Amino acid sequence: MAAGKEIRGKIKSVENTKKITKAMEMVAASKMRKAQDRMRAARPYADKVRNVTANLSQANPDYVPPFLQQNSGTGQVGIIVVTTDKGLCGGLNTNILRATTAKLKELEAQGLKVQTVAIGSKGAGFLNRVGARVVSQVTQLGDKPHLDRLIGPVKSVIDQYAEGKLDTVYLCYTRFINTMKQEPVVEQLLPLSAAHLKADSTNEHAWDYIYEPDAPTVIDELLRRYLEALVYQAVAENMASEQSARMVAMKAATDNAGNLIGELKLEYNKTRQAAITKELSEIVSGAAAV
Repeated sequence: MAAGKEIRGKIKSVENTKKITKAMEMVAASKMRKAQDRMRAARPYADKVRNVTANLSQANPDYVPPFLQQNSGTGQVGIIVVTTDKGLCGGLNTNILRATTAKLKELEAQGLKVQTVAIGSKGAGFLNRVGARVVSQVTQLGDKPHLDRLIGPVKSVIDQYAEGKLDTVYLCYTRFINTMKQEPVVEQLLPLSAAHLKADSTNEHAWDYIYEPDAPTVIDELLRRYLEALVYQAVAENMASEQSARMVAMKAATDNAGNLIGELKLEYNKTRQAAITKELSEIVSGAAAV
């Protein structure tokens, strides 16, 4: 058995680690509630932009925006990967990066060239390690996503699709289901499907709009706002998932530290009892010899 002093040192070290993981669990729980509020607050804006754009596109059937058209023949595909900047959040990044890797292999097997946009340090580091072509990236977003920092990197692939240089654009992120469950998602961002732009309005009549300066400019700008809202919503969902996963991981680490402390204390007591028994045996043997 290890010496009693070494075991006491291990117990002290694990107790210090337990204090840290407990504090991180409480911080993650506090940030999780704020992240969930931001995530839910972003949904009405995205829904409203989608409804307005759907009504406008249906009111002007003569014009088909480039974001609704399927490009083909370019052999180029874009992927936007959303991950976290920090670790200690369980298998959150591992799951989404595994799904991204599977998508990359599938596209490369079809003979397509892939260019990626990394949102988050973990995704940027992973894509560079696997040799993927990273055209833009943004890291250190903090606890609150800012749309002005997301627009620049994402704009590169959106503009390329509008110019007909990309066949498809995919968005990879972690969707928040509940505190205990987060789901990795790889979904098509462009071209926008008819289901995405289905209006929720139940009116049977159609409105006639007056466009200023013209219909293509108005509809294209609204579709850009809608795409930006989709990316922002994905980042907000990923941040809520991050804090939830970190809270669960830190709680598990705290519980494991408590169990380990119990085992070490038991081992220490056994070691101490064995040492006392040995000393008593030596004293009795010495007295018998005298």
